[in-house]
Amino acid sequence: MACVRRLNLILIASIFILCALEKISGQISYSIQEEMEETSFVGNIAEDLGLNIQQLSTRKFRLSADDGGRYMKVSLKNGVLSTREKIDRERLCGQTDRCTMPFEIILENPLEVLHGELVILDANDNSPTFRDSSIPLEISEAVSTGARFRLESAEDPDIGRNTVVDYAISSSEYFSLKSRRTEGGIVIAELLLEKSLDRELQSSFQLVLTAMDGGTPQRSGTAQILITVLDFNDNSPVFEHDVYRSSIRENTPRGTLVMKVKANDLDEGLNAELTYSFSGLTSQRVHGVFSLIPETGEIVTEGPLDFEETNSYSLDIQAVDHGSPANTGHANVQIKIIDVNDNTPEIKVTSMTNQIPENAPAGTYITLINVIDRDSGKNGQVRCEIQKNLPFTLQASSNHYKLVTRERLDRESVSGYAIHFSAWDLGSPSLSTNTIIHIVVTDVNDNAPRFSELSYNVYVAENNAPGTSIFTVSASDPDLGQNSSVSYSILDDHFQNLPVSTYLSVNSMNGTIYALRSFDYEEFKTFQIHVQARDAGVPSLSSSATVHVIILDQNDNAPVIVSHSAESGSAAAEIIPLSAGQGYFVTRIMATDVDSGQNARFFYQIVKATDPNLFTIGQTSGEIRTTRKIMEGDLSTQTLVIMVKDNGQPNLSSTVTLHITILQNSTETLPESSNSVNTSEYLSDLNLHLLIIFSCTSIVFLLIIIVLIGIKCKQDRNNPQEYMSPSYCYKHGDMLDTCNRRSAMEETLRYPGTEQLVRMPGVPQYSVRLSPESAQSDFLFLKPCGPPTSQNQS
Repeated sequence: MACVRRLNLILIASIFILCALEKISGQISYSIQEEMEETSFVGNIAEDLGLNIQQLSTRKFRLSADDGGRYMKVSLKNGVLSTREKIDRERLCGQTDRCTMPFEIILENPLEVLHGELVILDANDNSPTFRDSSIPLEISEAVSTGARFRLESAEDPDIGRNTVVDYAISSSEYFSLKSRRTEGGIVIAELLLEKSLDRELQSSFQLVLTAMDGGTPQRSGTAQILITVLDFNDNSPVFEHDVYRSSIRENTPRGTLVMKVKANDLDEGLNAELTYSFSGLTSQRVHGVFSLIPETGEIVTEGPLDFEETNSYSLDIQAVDHGSPANTGHANVQIKIIDVNDNTPEIKVTSMTNQIPENAPAGTYITLINVIDRDSGKNGQVRCEIQKNLPFTLQASSNHYKLVTRERLDRESVSGYAIHFSAWDLGSPSLSTNTIIHIVVTDVNDNAPRFSELSYNVYVAENNAPGTSIFTVSASDPDLGQNSSVSYSILDDHFQNLPVSTYLSVNSMNGTIYALRSFDYEEFKTFQIHVQARDAGVPSLSSSATVHVIILDQNDNAPVIVSHSAESGSAAAEIIPLSAGQGYFVTRIMATDVDSGQNARFFYQIVKATDPNLFTIGQTSGEIRTTRKIMEGDLSTQTLVIMVKDNGQPNLSSTVTLHITILQNSTETLPESSNSVNTSEYLSDLNLHLLIIFSCTSIVFLLIIIVLIGIKCKQDRNNPQEYMSPSYCYKHGDMLDTCNRRSAMEETLRYPGTEQLVRMPGVPQYSVRLSPESAQSDFLFLKPCGPPTSQNQS
């Protein structure tokens, strides 16, 4: 306090000295402390300048508006200069050592301008302040101890000792504060590093910096020192795991996130900024499958995955920081590929034998099939099969299948097979594949030629021209090639003590049968040959068929009259009584014909008569009867020319002349031959032989018809359809008919040696008719049973 009083006395003395000097010089000067209250007394100008106070108003005593007029005012009453408002020295003069405010006093009458100045003295009215409330400071952790860091200085608008004179910081084991004054008198604070920093242990510090001035009372200001420990790249990146493991399905689409790796770096800033990449230990093929996002460490799929190609990947990942020099960390990523059922079974047919003979035994090897599925587990387990209805089977061994025959083959039934081989896996969903194995069954000579019929009936009209083709046999062989090439021949046989080769020949290539001679129905009616068909296989096979050659009759013989034939060149004679009435039976003309059928059917007619109206003859019976009663006027001898004509084409005929004598005396005894044929005369040796032959033939023919009907009835009972087709009828009396009521009428004959019924093509059917006068003759006639048919049928 004593020091303060001395300073005030010195200040007052200085002011008085200055005022005295100014009075002498004509300029007045006052001093005041800044921040004095409004209307504070500065000085008495009138008194100090020796002015008459009563004249101040008259002379318009005033303070110039410029300069000090803003802060000061003068009183006209007493000439006192006082403050108009508080004066802030720092605002007016800043940091200058001497702060003065000039002013002018104006007087009129006479005009007088007096100059003065106001010295504003500094007061410790400002505390030290820092530009910012916090002072950021960055210090690298690599800085050595003893390093100094200049701090921001505090500002104090006061001057002299009222300004900043010293600094202090809060307590810290790492830092201390050193202050020094520059040549310009400014106090500078420096922060001294007392202990090495480790950003990873403590990355920042907060210290309180205090700036103190030298004023009374002392003022101070504070600021926060925010020390950031700058990182030094002294740590390498470290991954969270040394080995990362993941799995992904092989059908994962491109761009799918597999996993994310992460490394930590205890450093910060660029030293902690990491870039991820594949290291040089990573296989080049990985780059086409996976990609690594450098900024995030995300591993995504880049290309297609294929479990069958690679089921796992090993990726060596590195993380590199941005420090200088850069540090690197490593980790390994194991990615397992999960199999999906994306591969169909592959079928490989090896050692293929696509041709197999039809006589191959069961179990014959055909081909080996290899089935592979590149998937794994159930996805790679395969099942195989072929169609169930084929004569083949599969023999499995691991993933190989042997295709073998299950039974003997028959090329004639099936000449080739398209075997559908199917393979499917057990995946979900199951995948399958198919292939077709073509098998050709090769032919062996296991079939003999076969005729279309075991027995053939060949009809040949008699009198045929030698060398004429009469029939063609045909045999088929279902084999192939030379095994089906058929040749024909006639087996050695004899007929009528002659080889059949003298009668017929066969074309070995096409089976056409030729007649080598002209046949005569009257000589023989049928014979048979055996035709053999042989193939060209090795060994060759053969079969034979029987050919029944049936000679068809032609009308090449004229009827022969066997009764009333002329004797010794004279005409036949008959005697009738004059009393013969209408319808009287005169006689019967009998004829025979070595032909048969229609060619032996006779028609009788009178071609010439003495009296055409007296006699008539049965057209088919040959009976001559009177047409009216004999009259006395009739000639006693009547001559009839009778023609017997067969039904052949063209028809042939014979005639006979009959002399009929009318006996005038009714009492005369008629010769026995008048109403009957004289046995001794009529039945001559030739006639007797012919009659016996004709009668036997008729009886045999009748028996044949009866037997045929019996056989047919038996067949009809066995075969209802055939039973409904033909029917036979008999009528005994004047007429005994055997009728076949089929739509197409055929004549049925049994040829000796054929052991079968023969339908005569194109020949009308006939029934057997017995003459009512069977006592006179047993001659047999045929009567049509229905309209003739032109259909040829064997």
